[in-house]
Amino acid sequence: MDKKTTSIVAYLTWIGLIIAICAGDKDGAIFHINQALVILLFSSLAIIPCIGWVWAVFMVVCWIMGLIAAINQEEKEVPLIGKIRLLK
Repeated sequence: MDKKTTSIVAYLTWIGLIIAICAGDKDGAIFHINQALVILLFSSLAIIPCIGWVWAVFMVVCWIMGLIAAINQEEKEVPLIGKIRLLK
């Protein structure tokens, strides 16, 4: 897969994230793979009642922003959690 396809697939589901890491252009799309991983991990905080529901809406907005950035081949960080780097 090329850089753009790998970036888009990383945002689709957790299975897409695994596929992007294993079979995609990891070096070219590392920014979007990292963003998708951070969004996926922080989305698990949505299980907290009341506050978690607001957080879940915020995570959906971040996911949409990341997906649009991947489609446009831009490296724009999502708000609040975008500076976190799990992959180098």
